[in-house]
Amino acid sequence: MAQPTVLIVDDDSKLTQLVQTYFLKEGFYTYIGHDGYQALQLVRDKRPDIVILDLMLPGINGWDVCRQIRKETDVPILMLTARDEETDRLIGLEMGADDYVTKPFSPREVVARAKAILRRTQKSSSKETQLKVGNLTIDRERHMVIMGTELLDLTPTEFKIIELLAANRGRVFSRLHIVEQVQGYTFDGYERTIDAHIKNLRRKLADNSRSPQLIQTVYGVGYKIAGDEHA
Repeated sequence: MAQPTVLIVDDDSKLTQLVQTYFLKEGFYTYIGHDGYQALQLVRDKRPDIVILDLMLPGINGWDVCRQIRKETDVPILMLTARDEETDRLIGLEMGADDYVTKPFSPREVVARAKAILRRTQKSSSKETQLKVGNLTIDRERHMVIMGTELLDLTPTEFKIIELLAANRGRVFSRLHIVEQVQGYTFDGYERTIDAHIKNLRRKLADNSRSPQLIQTVYGVGYKIAGDEHA
């Protein structure tokens, strides 16, 4: 397997050096950026396997960097936020981030989350290459989701959630179970952000959030894609 590459973007040089050290110990090739402009240029030039992106950046803030990266590529993004506020986390997820870590954090946790994201996004699969639910087609080989004739722009995490639900139609998954299956690990509190991913998916799938027909909420339990009625 090729050496994985990570882009670490933060204006705190001591922090980036510390995080870089932990990634190097785990066999990653690393790139460093200290502002939003550098981040975008490095993503375009170096094509990293994953981006560790601080929200509070000079030049272009992390939210705008995330939005622009997502327009250009589906590279996984792990966001860093200095404020433990749900709004910050949800905005980041809505803009296409796959995960987040709140400062202060353990560098080991950042590396663990990055490795888990890469495992699930790069994992080869011998399962059937396409899943169909009504006029929704999920192409596992090409990592594409098509609604009718429209190619949907999903983040890697959104893709894994819809793939999980579609492959297990009729089965209800709790938020925690979705986190375990999609992220590859669990951390206290993270399962609540699954709601933000589901909200984004429903919007992109044109699935009415007040009366969803595709991704259904089972109150007090979790989410599912219904069975035969959507065949």
